[in-house]
Amino acid sequence: MSTQQDIYAAGSENHPPMLNKENYVPWSSRLLRYAKSRPNGKLIYNSIMNGPYTDDELTEKELKQVEADDQAIQTILLGLLEDIYVTVDSCETALEI
Repeated sequence: MSTQQDIYAAGSENHPPMLNKENYVPWSSRLLRYAKSRPNGKLIYNSIMNGPYTDDELTEKELKQVEADDQAIQTILLGLLEDIYVTVDSCETALEI
């Protein structure tokens, strides 16, 4: 098994799958499935797909979405190799990444 395959195998339930530059489409599908499986998964998925929630007066439900926005970014960043992370480090939302 190659080092890259070891990294993919390590991307189990405790860590999102790692991105390989040649496999974006399957990685993005696996990443979204991983995001959905996390606590607040539907909210995290929504943040990745639609961008962060922004509003000055937030309800409790909306506060959960803001928290999920942060979790969405973290979910994606944990699945990136260092050289790819450097490229997206300045992005402020999961949608931008």
